[in-house]
Amino acid sequence: MAAKPKLHYFDGRGRMESVRWLLAAAGVEFEEVIFETAEELQNLIKSGKLLYEQVPMVEIDGMKMVQTRAILRYIATKYNLYGKDLKEQLLIDMYVEGMRDLYDMIMFLPLALPEEREKNIIFITEKATQKFFPVYEKVLKDGKNYLVGNQLSWADVHLLELILMAEECKSDILLAFPKLQEFKARVSKLPRIQKFLQPGSARRPPMDDAGIEAAKKIFKLEKGMFLKYSSTILAEF
Repeated sequence: MAAKPKLHYFDGRGRMESVRWLLAAAGVEFEEVIFETAEELQNLIKSGKLLYEQVPMVEIDGMKMVQTRAILRYIATKYNLYGKDLKEQLLIDMYVEGMRDLYDMIMFLPLALPEEREKNIIFITEKATQKFFPVYEKVLKDGKNYLVGNQLSWADVHLLELILMAEECKSDILLAFPKLQEFKARVSKLPRIQKFLQPGSARRPPMDDAGIEAAKKIFKLEKGMFLKYSSTILAEF
């Protein structure tokens, strides 16, 4: 029996959350190696296992993979979530790359200063409802159940993850997008996705104050330097 994929990261969403989502959608069980201190991260870096001295890292099929999108493409391809041909793969990449812009704004929101939070939420909401969600609403208006082709793909999994994150910022953010509402309800009911959405799964909650403090110590971050100047990201974790 092949070994389970092993995910190396801290105990939070960050870049690894999309990997958790995609593996769950593929029905793949995985293990997690969680580091809790900056020293543990530095030890992993000193081991020489991190190509760019950055996490996330996923051990799978005898490889130690880094760089989130490379990891996700490998998983999507391996588990038939990356379209049936080059054209579908291109569309999936286009949609996913667009989603990443909005995803990063939301992911770094907990690291903004308290006095900047409301302004950032307004900015995120405007970008979501005026630039990004209209794209996916239009694609789904053609009577399609999925963004690309006639089966679930990486793009669909990432879109549902993004929608749920956006709703954490503004609960009625899908109010003007009936097709996205239908998409959310439909994909959430897929057995593997539904299982991942249940309490007790590997899905991580939004970062709370304790999680933020832990991330700051592990990655030596400075709160307030992450979402400024209309979504310019000044640090990564």
